[in-house]
Amino acid sequence: MRFTKMQAFGNDYVYIDAIHQKLSNLPELARFVSDRHFAVGSDGMVLICPSDKGDFRMRMFNPDGTEGEMCGNALRSVGKYVYDHGLTDKTGLVIETLGGMKRLNLTVTDGKVSDIRADIGEPGLSSRVIPVNTDRPDFIGQDVTVLDRTFRMTAVSWGNPHCVMYVDSVAGLDVEKYGKTIEHMTVLFPNKTNVTFAEYVARDRIKIREWERGTGETIGCGTGCATAVVAGVLNGILDRKVTVEQIGGPLLIEWDEASGHLFMTGPSHTVFEAEIDASHIL
Repeated sequence: MRFTKMQAFGNDYVYIDAIHQKLSNLPELARFVSDRHFAVGSDGMVLICPSDKGDFRMRMFNPDGTEGEMCGNALRSVGKYVYDHGLTDKTGLVIETLGGMKRLNLTVTDGKVSDIRADIGEPGLSSRVIPVNTDRPDFIGQDVTVLDRTFRMTAVSWGNPHCVMYVDSVAGLDVEKYGKTIEHMTVLFPNKTNVTFAEYVARDRIKIREWERGTGETIGCGTGCATAVVAGVLNGILDRKVTVEQIGGPLLIEWDEASGHLFMTGPSHTVFEAEIDASHIL
């Protein structure tokens, strides 16, 4: 079986063509290609599958073998994978995910995808998406005490839950200490949550650090970037077009007022490709 490791300015995933080969025992396969078992240093496994609804279907698995809903960075790299590997010659794609149908526009340079713009849809803010102990209709700017400090949190969802809070500086923050605690605050987030810490720089620029549920601190997260921008716009400190600086590189996030959709733009690159023997799993 051949896999490709790609980094989408934030997340590293292992991508596998599930169109031309039959795969089974997917949870065990996901664990095998994760950094815990096969040492490829991945945030998870993404399968490229056929779709009756769109151009391709994306299935995403976490390193522990559980299936995830949708990741903006994983979605963007799907576009690069299918074009660069000759699975399509289209530069406008519709991708089926558990989080709904998503659209990609690819920029091609010298025959390879150099930039990807993803429409990840409308953010969900209703407490019906993320149940919270409040009478407010939306989880926007609520004070939540975490260990020895209080954060003003906003919760956002694209199928997978995220929460964000603005701090004075992300550089010296103990992300593990607070991120792990917030992740497990199941009274607020029954399904556990990804946690984004954000620092305001200017109305069109912020910095973030991301704690990913079940994984730990990551070099970045596309949906985490989008979450931080949504919170900033709702609280009146950000414009609708913002560059988000993260460890893995900057992403441009634009919240379109007319459609309500968020667009995530940035490059992706192939880290390496390799053959692995997974016959004992498949």
